[in-house]
Amino acid sequence: MLISKILSKTVLKGLPSSFILELPPYRKPQIGKVIVRSLLDRTLFVLGRAVSIAAPVGIVIWLFANISVCGSSILFYIAHFLDPFAKLMGLDGYILAAFILGIPANEIVLPIILMSYLATGSLVDMDNTFAIGEVLKQNGWTLLTGINVMLFTLLHFPCGTTLMSIKKESGSTKWTLLAFFLPTICGIILCMVTTGVWNLISLMI
Repeated sequence: MLISKILSKTVLKGLPSSFILELPPYRKPQIGKVIVRSLLDRTLFVLGRAVSIAAPVGIVIWLFANISVCGSSILFYIAHFLDPFAKLMGLDGYILAAFILGIPANEIVLPIILMSYLATGSLVDMDNTFAIGEVLKQNGWTLLTGINVMLFTLLHFPCGTTLMSIKKESGSTKWTLLAFFLPTICGIILCMVTTGVWNLISLMI
């Protein structure tokens, strides 16, 4: 609500516009046309955009995890580079790298994190939540880490397919970039504030 108020006073500032909803004439639905149109206009179109993003990024993730330089993977160096900033957010470099590499779909963030911790070289899909918890705890996760991961999951850039949809519907690169950076900046700030308050309380106890 605060961000909406700020936007309405800045980039969206102007005369209030009325909202008109035009309803099309009612016709008896034709099942065949509905199925074909839904399949062509919705399912295949969305899947096509998802594949166009997921395939290249999937290759990049595999290369980062499997190409070694001086005995360590490229993913290790990326995580090491991101680690100082990630610590300010109550995360670690692997978690932040997973969010960045998980732009095709948010669902692959946790598999990328597990792949990084276990050094498997491919995405890990574990069904046992207890086993997942043990892996995370062994790699330094605390209650603060879990809270910040949830917060940043709620407040970070949309997935690649959503960004492509925003670009298509708005026809504007500016709004697409705003949709990317605005929630991400909010998520970073919130995680930093949460980490700062947590550390302050820990010092007082």
